[in-house]
Amino acid sequence: MARLRSLARKVRTLGGVGHHRRALVIEAAISMFIARISLLLFPFARIARRLGAFVPPTDPRVAAHAEGATDRQIRLARDIGWAVRASAPFMPFRSVCLQQAMAAQMMLRRRGIPTVMHFGAGRGDEKPIDAHAWLDAAGVKVTGYPVAPNLAEIGCFV
Repeated sequence: MARLRSLARKVRTLGGVGHHRRALVIEAAISMFIARISLLLFPFARIARRLGAFVPPTDPRVAAHAEGATDRQIRLARDIGWAVRASAPFMPFRSVCLQQAMAAQMMLRRRGIPTVMHFGAGRGDEKPIDAHAWLDAAGVKVTGYPVAPNLAEIGCFV
């Protein structure tokens, strides 16, 4: 019963956020569904080709991705991050960090906003290794934050 009340409250909240944000939540849900299906159907090597060039975290393109970001791009990156995080709990599957980062990247690229998708790994508490993906765009921490301190960044897609 409490879960149903919580869902009803969230639906009412979504109804009051305005057309732009509602549309972003719908787009985020569709993008996460596409990411989930892609990860189920295709090997990651094939998906990786569409994510961009895989570079070390020290590559100059990683630091330069946010240079020259406009106020509009910054606002869109924040809104898209919000939409992905807001819709993730309502997906009919467990939407993990990689799916969220892929969804946000799709949405941002459609709008011409450059992104950096980070990958990290470290020793886990419950399993031998923890892995995580997070996304930046226009100088904004879009998805996957905060990053756990036990993770070391392995590489990035730019």
